[in-house]
Amino acid sequence: MRAAILTVSSSRSRDGGADESGDRLAGLAEKIGAEVADRDLVADDREAIEERLRRWADTDRYELVLTTGGTGFAPSDVTPEATRAVLERDAPGLSEAMRLASREHSRHWMLSRGVAGIRGSTLIVNFPGSPNSISQAGDAIASALPHALELLAGRHAAH
Repeated sequence: MRAAILTVSSSRSRDGGADESGDRLAGLAEKIGAEVADRDLVADDREAIEERLRRWADTDRYELVLTTGGTGFAPSDVTPEATRAVLERDAPGLSEAMRLASREHSRHWMLSRGVAGIRGSTLIVNFPGSPNSISQAGDAIASALPHALELLAGRHAAH
């Protein structure tokens, strides 16, 4: 299965620097057996995020797209809105599990607005921008992702 990683950060796209959050997501994708086929960094710009998600789902047909950043309460945090605009079906259990996993690590766990859902046969999941939060949230859903992707691909494994 092929995955793509999108880091959403105006400061990082402007100033450069290490993308630790993107690296953590790439590690998660590899952990579940995905090949990271594409990675990109965009500013907190709704149109840019939507364009990238559509292209990766519709043209490149990646099975899994993981995003990091832009899921908080700041006015510039538009990743959930951009993601919702391209989704065809919601997958709320994934984002709920991610928030719940963050509960024991952060007193602000309920402020994450990340969403998850399906476009065509692509699963798109928003992660927070914090590298530590990515690890915590990723651990919460990692075991479910391969099965979800099998189902999306039409390979119905025994339940």
